[in-house]
Formats: sequence, C-alpha cells, structure tokens
Amino acid sequence: MTTLTLIGKPDCHLCEVAEQIVEAVVAELPSDVADRVVIDHASIADDAALYEKWWEKIPVVLIDGELHAHWRVSADRLRTTLLAADTEGTPA
Repeated sequence: MTTLTLIGKPDCHLCEVAEQIVEAVVAELPSDVADRVVIDHASIADDAALYEKWWEKIPVVLIDGELHAHWRVSADRLRTTLLAADTEGTPA
C-alpha cells in the first residue's frame, strides 16, 4: 500500500487544485496500482503540529510520510512517483 497524504486547509484554492490533480492521477493509474493507493486528507486548521510545520507551504503532498510536493503538484511527477512506490512495494 502507498499512502498519499494531502495537507491543506478549508477555502484554499491551491489545495482544491492539488486535490483535483491527485484524484485525476490516481484515477488514471492502472486499477491494480490505484487500488493500493490510500489517500488521506489532513488540515492545518485542525492540527497545531501540522500548522506549525506546513502553514506556509500548503498544499503539501506526502507519499508514505515523505515530502513529495508543496504549493504546486505536477501530475506527471506524481504519477511517476506513485508508480515507482508501487513497484518498490511489490514482492520480487
């Protein structure tokens, strides 16, 4: 499984754009890969620690807890990273 965490806040235009990109990329992945992607949402408005760490960088995309992108999300880069993460997790 690959966990993609999208960190943002309510009424954030860039966060809405990032969410649309994430959803579109996951929808375009091969179904067996997409089925292994879990999308979590977190808001800096609800979590003081997230606010402290990410407030000036939202939207933020983490993949398996590691920073993938902030401010702007590239669909091509996200697709490549999700496919690579899935390959890394596949037993040999």
